Amino acid sequence: MPTQFKALQSAPLKTGSSFVRPVQNLPERVKLGSPATDVMTDLTKISVVSVRAKTSMDRANAKMIKYGVRMLLVLDDNEQIAGLITASDILGEKPMRFLQNMGGTHADIMVRDIMTTQRELEVLNIQDVKGATVGDIVASLKQANRQHSLVASEVDGRQSVCGLFSITQIARQLGAQVQSFELARTLDEIEAAIARG
Repeated sequence: MPTQFKALQSAPLKTGSSFVRPVQNLPERVKLGSPATDVMTDLTKISVVSVRAKTSMDRANAKMIKYGVRMLLVLDDNEQIAGLITASDILGEKPMRFLQNMGGTHADIMVRDIMTTQRELEVLNIQDVKGATVGDIVASLKQANRQHSLVASEVDGRQSVCGLFSITQIARQLGAQVQSFELARTLDEIEAAIARG
């Protein structure tokens, strides 16, 4: 090996060592006129929590609780997006409807049985998001009657999900007290927080 290179000295890894995890620092407080990116989870900076379509609903719920999230991306066997599942899907009417139609027990329900499939998902374009405000995102979620929205970039006709919005996260950053999974109540809390100023 050429002499201009020098091997680095190594040392033993200490007991109790951890590792660096990706972190995105969003502003604690925003206003409706703030840039939309101030409330977007940027998937280039933080890892999305995902689950497989063949995972049990109960395991998906436990994963949401463990990571403190209310939505999981659902991946197929090729690491492509198969859909998404939310806390509302798990805690709402979908499991009961599935059992009424298919039979079985609560433990038999898989993520694929109650998730929103890829064909049903719509995304916001990252270029539009970069020019949008928090208020625009709140209006978009309200119009779509959704608690979450995915953001995608597109290169050569191929989409890649690069971010996501959560009405709960937005409400928290606007200063609203959010205790509910219900979109209408969360939107009411946002409007109350804005009125307080």
